[in-house]
Amino acid sequence: MQALRNNFLARRWRGEVPLRRLFWRDMLMVGTLVNLLATFAALMAAATGAPMAVAVALHFAPIPYNVFLFMALWRLPGRPAAAATVAALWLALMTVL
Repeated sequence: MQALRNNFLARRWRGEVPLRRLFWRDMLMVGTLVNLLATFAALMAAATGAPMAVAVALHFAPIPYNVFLFMALWRLPGRPAAAATVAALWLALMTVL
C-alpha cells in the first residue's frame, strides 16, 4: 500500500509535489518532450506507410497525460493565476502539436 502512496501520479494528484517541479519539470520540460516524441513517431509512421489510424493514435497518445498534468496543477492550493493560464495555453498547444 505504501507504493501506492508514493506513486508518481498519486503524489501529483494529491498536491504533494511543489508547483515549481510540477510546472517547470513535469509539464513544460518532460511533458513537452513526450509530445514532441509522439509527434515525431506519428510523422515517421505516416512517412513509412503505416495506416493513418496508427499515426493519429501515436500523435494523440499523450493527451491523457497532458490533461492529468494540467488538472494536477489546477488542483494545487495557492497556485498563481499566471501558472494556471500558462498551463491552459500549454495544454492547448500540446493538443495541436
